[in-house]
Amino acid sequence: MDFELSKEQKDIISAAREFAEGEFPDRSEEFDRDESFDEAIHKKAAELGFVGTFIKEEYEGPNMGTLEYCLIFEEFAAVDPGIAVAILISSYGAEIVQQFGTEEQKKKYLPPIVSGDAVMGSAFTEPDAGSDLAGATATTAVKDGGEYIINGSKMFITNGDRADYLICFVVTNPDNPDIHRRHSMVMVETDRPGFEANHLTGKLGVRASDTAEIAFNNVRVPVSNLVGREGDGFAEAMYLFNLDRIIVAAQAVGTARAALAESIKHVKKRVAFNSPLSSFQSIQFKIADMFTMIEAGRNLVYHAAWKVDKGIFDHKIIAAAKSFCGQMAVKCTDMALQMHGGYGYLAEYKVQKLYRDAKITEIYEGTTEVEKIIMARNLLK
Repeated sequence: MDFELSKEQKDIISAAREFAEGEFPDRSEEFDRDESFDEAIHKKAAELGFVGTFIKEEYEGPNMGTLEYCLIFEEFAAVDPGIAVAILISSYGAEIVQQFGTEEQKKKYLPPIVSGDAVMGSAFTEPDAGSDLAGATATTAVKDGGEYIINGSKMFITNGDRADYLICFVVTNPDNPDIHRRHSMVMVETDRPGFEANHLTGKLGVRASDTAEIAFNNVRVPVSNLVGREGDGFAEAMYLFNLDRIIVAAQAVGTARAALAESIKHVKKRVAFNSPLSSFQSIQFKIADMFTMIEAGRNLVYHAAWKVDKGIFDHKIIAAAKSFCGQMAVKCTDMALQMHGGYGYLAEYKVQKLYRDAKITEIYEGTTEVEKIIMARNLLK
């Protein structure tokens, strides 16, 4: 068993760190305050090969593995989690196209993502359908000759107001007795009549990343926009979620790592009772606990990613990585803020933003509770 990363992987880490540290800090406060993002940063990241890293060479992608994607995400998130999401999740859903799409769809949708000329997203969650995706999804796609007519709404959609196209989870076979066979994935270009997106503001964290509520009002798309087979939508969604849960876990590791770095810097220079905070055993214990949790979380991420790159989707390990790392990020940022005391509550200190950014890693791509259910069901089979 070799825990050493390859030279190429180490180079990827160095390049990702250099880019993030060079581009993110000057804009971080602005994007968080204004809930905005500069597409020029996304374009530059794409030109350097950081976008759509999993896309194969025949579709103009870098053809990296899941582990390399995680390495980049951790480095980006360690500088600014929101900007990391805005850049790296600009390819959200392309995994489905590459795995299940037709050759024509792959050649149409994938190259513009890699070049940074297009942004993609996926539309799953609805106002009344989150964890109960299969049972509660209400958005429909009804065949009318050579087209689907789509009606319904989606909520909390990453890139919903930004994407050029969204792959959408819709009901196509409502009468199928198997609820897991009622859905399909259909690509919707966002410039089609009847499509509307409302940018959501007031999010707790990752505010550089666009989140929107979207509506479909008799949106027509050709039947050729069906990705995969009709009725396979749930299986395709689960394929994507399993990949993205590992990525979110890497995001959580990067966020926690940043919290640890800020804490070490602060406790070394902050003095209380005529001694630096770093001299107090209670502080040392917190620092040690944070380091231990981060290392454990990173190893779970690497393990899950390594298995996927070997063609093994170990649902227990994937769920464990997502569940543990989300909770770990929230706990580490809470500890960091506590060590900063009143200073941690001020906007000028990075830990308050990390504290806000961390929480989403316990929620999207499957809540902590859902991940525990997945683990338990697999273990109790």
